[in-house]
Amino acid sequence: MNLLRADRRRRPGAGGARTRALRDGRSDRGQTAIEFVGTLPLILITLALLWQAAMVCYTYILAGNAADKAVRAAAVTEGSQQAACERAVREDVPSGWTTRVERCGEPSSELVTVRVRLDVPMLFPGAFDLPWHATGEAKARNERRDAW
Repeated sequence: MNLLRADRRRRPGAGGARTRALRDGRSDRGQTAIEFVGTLPLILITLALLWQAAMVCYTYILAGNAADKAVRAAAVTEGSQQAACERAVREDVPSGWTTRVERCGEPSSELVTVRVRLDVPMLFPGAFDLPWHATGEAKARNERRDAW
């Protein structure tokens, strides 16, 4: 009794190299898994590089925003401008970033200038920092009473 349909019956000599390879014990089973294991490191490295690029961009955004907040705080404070700058930066920037207020205006000048520097983290904030810094700078009119 033949269970194969008439069009699926094996003809003598059909199958060729594939049938010979299976008979000899060689096959292409598992080839997809091996190719995936081979390309997985490249996929992971690409994802890590894209994530790091996003971290660099986000750090520059944080630096600019922190400088804006700090210059506003320094322009309207009646106390120490340096303390107002550092407090505004500390409140605005998440704790994983290393920050430094490099410049925070002069009380006698008409214009307050603030420069904030943030270290760019490697992959995750708080773990390691790259030797690269994002700097944000902002200027605003001094609104203190003793400035005008």
